[in-house]
Amino acid sequence: MRNIRRIFGVSYKVVVGHKGDLHIHTTASDGRLSPEEVVERAASLGLEVIAITDHDTVEGVEVALTYAQKFPSLLVIPGVELSCEDEQEIHVLGYFLDINHPSLRIRLSALHDSRVNRGKRILSKLADLGLDLDWDRVLALAHGGSVGRPHIAQALLERGYVSTIREAFEKYIGPSGPAYVRRERLTPTEAVELITEAGGLPVIAHPARTPKLESFVLELRRHGLVGLETFYPGYSEETIQQLRLLAQRHGLIVTGGTDFHGFEVPPVELGQVGPPGEALEQFLEL
Repeated sequence: MRNIRRIFGVSYKVVVGHKGDLHIHTTASDGRLSPEEVVERAASLGLEVIAITDHDTVEGVEVALTYAQKFPSLLVIPGVELSCEDEQEIHVLGYFLDINHPSLRIRLSALHDSRVNRGKRILSKLADLGLDLDWDRVLALAHGGSVGRPHIAQALLERGYVSTIREAFEKYIGPSGPAYVRRERLTPTEAVELITEAGGLPVIAHPARTPKLESFVLELRRHGLVGLETFYPGYSEETIQQLRLLAQRHGLIVTGGTDFHGFEVPPVELGQVGPPGEALEQFLEL
């Protein structure tokens, strides 16, 4: 388990059957719970392994790692979820990253600036539609973390411009909405290579929604891809089996998690979806 020993200084053994959740967001990006609250809830639920995978930022990782020292039975894995776009949108999860790696920090800083600029442009477009929002309030809703469209959606909800978060996306700030703004993204290949350069393990997030997945996997495998997120909320047994077989064909591991934000409707609890014990153990042994 060289990754765990390298980062934490100790080895770690997962007992087959215990639970993990390898896809969790905090207030460092667009989650509802702080890193400390995520760790505390995970420990209270009896989870053994979690990964903090905020969007395009690792700012919540160190806080979570430090707080997790109160819970010796819980392993917190440093991670990230990178938003990518080439011919299609795809997200790439990175695990066991060196969160202070210079290349990673430089690129994440540029993505942070891009998110800020995009947010301001979205507010300008909303204002043109007669929907005035205060930028400082959007920043407050982000709790000092990475600003995203969910924070703008919350601000729209607070002002009574929409009745649900979903309505905000569908009516105004989603890809077909009048206030939508594209932002800078990595290509999937760049994301995989960046994670690998930072010592991490790249995994395609929620891959069932990716068109032409197998050809995509073949391409990214050449650049260091190691896994597919196979266990995910809403995935049928048929989908899970198809992803398992795809991973097996190409020598990839399978992972899983809730993609927890804390805003899900219906609610999704930490650890509700995750890799089986055998898959979790294989993941930790990479």
